[in-house]
Amino acid sequence: MGMAVRIRLKRMGAKKRPFFRVVVANSTAPRDGRVLDEIGYYNPLTDPATISLNEEKVIMWLNRGAQPSEAALSLLRKTGVPEKFEQLKKSKAQS
Repeated sequence: MGMAVRIRLKRMGAKKRPFFRVVVANSTAPRDGRVLDEIGYYNPLTDPATISLNEEKVIMWLNRGAQPSEAALSLLRKTGVPEKFEQLKKSKAQS
């Protein structure tokens, strides 16, 4: 498992109408290139912006050591995933 795995955004949608998928990809893969897993999407055009994440998958990938990009991390924070992940780590450490 030498590759660094990142949780990041993949830009979809038309010109001037951005729409992003939250994906898990190798850090070396191009931005809109091959992905390992799609774990949600983010639509900045709705009001308020739509963020939909599969929390189980997000936490599974974080457990496997995937590092979120800054943009992805801010989306995760908005949905409260890092807190859940920290609680899970704490509960595992105690058991």
